[in-house]
Amino acid sequence: MERNAGVLAIDHGEKRTGFAVADALRIAANPLPGWRGPGGEAGLLGHIEELLTQRSVSVLLVGLPLNMDGSDGPRTSAVRAFAARLAARFPELEIVLYDERLTTKAAEELMRESGVPRSKRKEQRDSASALVLLRDWIASGEPR
Repeated sequence: MERNAGVLAIDHGEKRTGFAVADALRIAANPLPGWRGPGGEAGLLGHIEELLTQRSVSVLLVGLPLNMDGSDGPRTSAVRAFAARLAARFPELEIVLYDERLTTKAAEELMRESGVPRSKRKEQRDSASALVLLRDWIASGEPR
């Protein structure tokens, strides 16, 4: 994988996982269709592998669900374990955990402003959250 390739953002969930992607220059960031199913299953890793065959990516950006005070949230350990599975499955990629506080709220606002009908918001929320995560990370200088 090229070092200066794109970024795949992942909003890991227990039932649904959202994705967004940015190009190598970090100019275009777009949501991708989400994945439905348990977040710890091999099916999710297979889906990610499929996404990686379709685009040039050097970084997997994983949202870390912290509490508002910055401490670990109830799902933090599950997300850290998921990130470890990503690192084992895709050793050539950089895995970055990034604070995802308030991304769901920002994603709801983004969908509302974009005119996404209320009936479609639930199915698009996770990928919209991944998009917000990706944009926040890029805007903050891509901290690692």
